[in-house]
Amino acid sequence: MKKLTKFVSLISLIVLIMLTITSPLMGKAQDETPLADTATVAPLETAVDTPEPQLQFTRPLVVISSYDYGVDQVTPGNDFNLKIRLKNNGESDAYNMVVTFESTDFLPLASGGVRAVPHLDTGASVEIDQPMRANASLWGYSSGAITANVAYTDEKGASYTERFTLTIDLRIPVYSTAQPTATPTLQARAQLVVGGYEVDVTPLQPGTIFNISVDIRNLGAVDAHDVTMVLGGGVTVPSGQDGTGGQGAGGVTGSGADLSVFAPIGTSNLIYIDEVGVGQLVKATAQLIVNVSANPGAYPFKISFTYLNEKGERVVDDQVITLLVYSLPKVEIGFYRNPGFFIAGQMNPLPIQITNLGKTTAVLGTLIVSSEIADLTENSILIGSLEPGGYFTLDAMAMPYQEGELELLVSVSYTDDFNQSRKIEQKLTVMVDPMPVFEPNPGDMGEPMPPIEQPETFLQKVWRFIKGLLGLGSGKSQPTQNVPMPGEYQEEVPQFEEPVKPIPAPKG
Repeated sequence: MKKLTKFVSLISLIVLIMLTITSPLMGKAQDETPLADTATVAPLETAVDTPEPQLQFTRPLVVISSYDYGVDQVTPGNDFNLKIRLKNNGESDAYNMVVTFESTDFLPLASGGVRAVPHLDTGASVEIDQPMRANASLWGYSSGAITANVAYTDEKGASYTERFTLTIDLRIPVYSTAQPTATPTLQARAQLVVGGYEVDVTPLQPGTIFNISVDIRNLGAVDAHDVTMVLGGGVTVPSGQDGTGGQGAGGVTGSGADLSVFAPIGTSNLIYIDEVGVGQLVKATAQLIVNVSANPGAYPFKISFTYLNEKGERVVDDQVITLLVYSLPKVEIGFYRNPGFFIAGQMNPLPIQITNLGKTTAVLGTLIVSSEIADLTENSILIGSLEPGGYFTLDAMAMPYQEGELELLVSVSYTDDFNQSRKIEQKLTVMVDPMPVFEPNPGDMGEPMPPIEQPETFLQKVWRFIKGLLGLGSGKSQPTQNVPMPGEYQEEVPQFEEPVKPIPAPKG
């Protein structure tokens, strides 16, 4: 075919040269024709063939003959598969073809937006596909664009580049007026809720170990099977068991639970309950500890219930309860020395002392000592701030009414972390001895009392002198003693001997 084309071109070139040479000769012969000759000679029309252009160097030419993205309209935010059919319309083969996709509206997946074709013959086609994702920001737009760049070489290594723009139709949201919403048909299901809870230690403080009891009630329309209570929440349901089409029931995990403040002791945070019927109340208990690093406050504590519905799918119901943590003063009330024995009816000292055993400063109110069977004085004092390890003393006075055991009530007031008034009370006891009884005089018991010597008068002294002169004795008279009856007290009255009348002396 190429040789025939060259031969025709050569013949056309020879004819064109001959016509060019003969045209001046014919014009000269016409000029020599006699003017008298009126015959007109019609010019000779010659057919001139247009020479074909010389053929250029042949090259490959890759174009996109068609493309498809699988759906009529792409929904923003969804994935789709872009298929492109490339065809070589050139006169030579294409080698090392690389197709790259560029777009701000669509994100390439899997291959990073690059596809390669090692060889494409002349007139042949090849189909490539590229997973894409429509950007969610395209909502409201009718279309988006993808740029495909095709780079390849020929058999001699010359490089060629083609650039194509692909238009993708997008789904436009339909905005319509509000219509009455049809009442959906509700599927019967179970509903587990916390009907109540209580702890056996009040109040909760950092480091406290306590037991919590939770009342679980099924308020749904069907029974809940394979029920598990997860302390701290954070339930993870395996894929295919949460109503997404999976079959059968598997286990659950509570590794994502928040147990930084309240942690279980003696068991894990998963408590198996088995089954809770419709309207049934079930109690579940667990032992927990309050973290020693917990600050006082109200802490929400999440509890999750996982169970199977009628279809065998795993369902999770989350509940939240609130636990209060206090940081109360830790004090000790007692005597700073041994008070000893008290005596009934007498004032006795009370050496009271209060000591802060906590690790933080305690702000205390008034310290008061009281008793129902004793009179107390100086029995109250305001304390204020008490440092860790510090102490405060109170020296009160107590007069008990009776002997035996005396019970004293020592109380101190303060305000807790939730601005509520509280009081610390401590009972102290001391022993009271009876009031001493004074012993009566020996005469009161029937024994003779020693005589009471009465002072002598002047006449008695003179009379004793005269008696001495007469030889009758000059000693003092001794009083007589009256012996009283037992239990009878008689006043001692001194008794004197009756004086002896003197014998008159004879006359002369």
